[in-house]
Amino acid sequence: MDVLDVAARATATGPVCDACLGRLVADRSFGLSNADRGSALRVSLALRDDEDHEPVEMAECWVCEGRCVEFDAWADRAAEAVEGVEFATYNVGTRPPPLIEENEALLRADAGLDEDAGEPFKSEFNREVGKRFGRRTDTEVSFDRPDVQFTIDLAEDEVDAKVNSTFVYGRYRKLERDIPQTEWPCRECKGSGRQGADPCDHCGGSGYLYDDSVEEYTAPVVEDVMDGTEATFHGAGREDVDALMLGTGRPFVIEVEEPRRRRVDTDRLQSDINAFADGAVEVEGLRLATYDMVERVKEHGAAKRYRARVTFDADVDADALADAVAELEGATVEQYTPNRVDHRRASITRERDAYEVTAELDDPRHAAVEIRGEGGLYIKELISSDEGRTEPSLAGLLGVGAEVTALDVLAVEGEDEPFEREEFFRE
Repeated sequence: MDVLDVAARATATGPVCDACLGRLVADRSFGLSNADRGSALRVSLALRDDEDHEPVEMAECWVCEGRCVEFDAWADRAAEAVEGVEFATYNVGTRPPPLIEENEALLRADAGLDEDAGEPFKSEFNREVGKRFGRRTDTEVSFDRPDVQFTIDLAEDEVDAKVNSTFVYGRYRKLERDIPQTEWPCRECKGSGRQGADPCDHCGGSGYLYDDSVEEYTAPVVEDVMDGTEATFHGAGREDVDALMLGTGRPFVIEVEEPRRRRVDTDRLQSDINAFADGAVEVEGLRLATYDMVERVKEHGAAKRYRARVTFDADVDADALADAVAELEGATVEQYTPNRVDHRRASITRERDAYEVTAELDDPRHAAVEIRGEGGLYIKELISSDEGRTEPSLAGLLGVGAEVTALDVLAVEGEDEPFEREEFFRE
């Protein structure tokens, strides 16, 4: 392909601005803008043919219809759209009018080029507006989930600015029982608080089964500090409502939508949450996280350690308990969906491993049992057998009834590696 022949055929179609001309050979001579390429082609063509050099005003271009002169104006409009929003990365997308795309196709055909030769108008518009926007705001372009994302609709003369969510990771301890991890809407009234014209008897008209939750103690504080529009709590599994979460705590991520602030003091945020929770919940290790941390928290395989207070319905001696514990340790446990959750879980048999089990009698009817098991292992049913739905179980091996009267989660740790890997955090 001789670029001057391409230029001659293209300019013969009518007034074509330097940017549109240069875009036809955008894969040549890196380090130049398309307007630089187009200008060089026009000058070289005039010299080759010994003709007068006749520049074309961008406003007169039949291909882009003068749009290539608007890069600065659209960069200004994008900056105005996110005024007052804190961000470090951005991306720009463009919706060209259909006529411009048709004009581009015609120009390539007339110039004797393939339909995908050079660079599309849309790509140049994204890049040129993006460069100018980055200089105005001292921020960097990103093609992997930027903080803010712009869509320029040329036909509608609009710029849409999307402020992407930001994320805070940490671990929480739940220090009081009967607090769910997230808001728990009433099943009877479906969260409305009403049954017909009357307040719902089941929830007292609140719409929720519990007044407080870990989510309510944490997410609103983060949302307020980051000046977002909404906050969502994502946990690495969840403990029973009546269980404490102690020890190293449970990993979580709070997602804040449309934040106006992203760079916050996480130590101060941690103190604010702990003061607000007033001893019911405690967080630690807060860090700013990436979008990928949500999936990691929800999907990363985790082993969990529990401490259970157990009551037997008949006397148990130390030797029998030791034998039963030895049977459970290292066992693969088959658990059919427990009675207490079968209204919200699929009725299937799950296999989970019990890695470590220890137990100590307080007296013949009471014991303290510690279990380290695979994520998803139902501990209460491992103790009680759940009417035979769990095999093996402590109750089944002892041949006596056994009930968990208090359950504490002591640790939630990654099976193969920690949750806290540096690539999932940001400065």
